[in-house]
Amino acid sequence: MRRIDAIGIGFGVFAAGWILYLLLGKLGLEGEDAGIWTQAILVGGLVGWLLTYLFRAVTHKMTYNQQLQDYEDAVLQKRLDAMTPEELAQLQAEVEAEKQQ
Repeated sequence: MRRIDAIGIGFGVFAAGWILYLLLGKLGLEGEDAGIWTQAILVGGLVGWLLTYLFRAVTHKMTYNQQLQDYEDAVLQKRLDAMTPEELAQLQAEVEAEKQQ
């Protein structure tokens, strides 16, 4: 994420809080109550985002982990493509022997 993206997200959250505060005020809540509910909703959203982030980090579903896995798969596929049929047969025999042990 670039710095300008983080700044944009910060301004977006700030604007969303301000709009939510105005909307709650229009719905009849007084200033203090609208502020409390706005903060509660924004903190709830932050906690929800944090939980999804932690879940992705624990299950290794992060972008970096996925890119690393794709790279490793591509390297292995390239190695397999470069092998001769005899080498492939030998590798398959070794894998079968390990499975039987």
